[in-house]
Amino acid sequence: MPKIVSICLLYFLMFAFVACTNNEKPSDAQTSAAKSSPATPVKTVKNILIFGNSLTAGYGLEPSESYPAQLQNRLDSLKLPYKIVNAGVSGETTSGGNSRLDWVLKNPVDIFILELGGNDGLRGIPATETRKNLQSMIDKVKAKYPEAKIVLAGMQVPPSMGKKYADEFKVIYPELAQKNKVALIPFLLENVGGEVKLNQKDGIHPNAIGAKIVAENVWQVLEGMLEKGT
Repeated sequence: MPKIVSICLLYFLMFAFVACTNNEKPSDAQTSAAKSSPATPVKTVKNILIFGNSLTAGYGLEPSESYPAQLQNRLDSLKLPYKIVNAGVSGETTSGGNSRLDWVLKNPVDIFILELGGNDGLRGIPATETRKNLQSMIDKVKAKYPEAKIVLAGMQVPPSMGKKYADEFKVIYPELAQKNKVALIPFLLENVGGEVKLNQKDGIHPNAIGAKIVAENVWQVLEGMLEKGT
């Protein structure tokens, strides 16, 4: 008799196990719904690296007032998946930038804005040296990120540096842009440079209002390079 009870108990346990397993199996409707539900697309955020000096760093301004920060605000308001990386260092020359660039390029770059040369001009560094350093930086970006779009921000020096030097310096940017087939901002400080009301007391760095105009100068070139459906 105990043997019969044991056999019955064994059958009962097997039946209970099968029943529980069937309950855990998803229904055909659930399986079908899971297959038909599209995966939520993940937006890829692309990096815009602005590599420059105190103009990019936002010298004398609140962080939110710098032109890179204002560009980020515009990108965000338009819901464009781009992140501005501010790589501006006050006092940077093209020589210093060329030495620093390799380290900065360790992070992915989709758009590279090169804003250097202003301090070279103020220090009277030979235009040939400035040109060589700018070309070297363009070459490094192209080698590291062949698909990256490059923007060259043009600079000018004040007449006090001498007409010959000013003329030599001014043509560096359009000539390099044409040679390398990269985008050009003709003059980063257009409508700001030399305007007392738009600059800080040093007469060199834009104030908050001037920085807004600089951001607009950059945006006019940058906007056409952005992928709306990224």
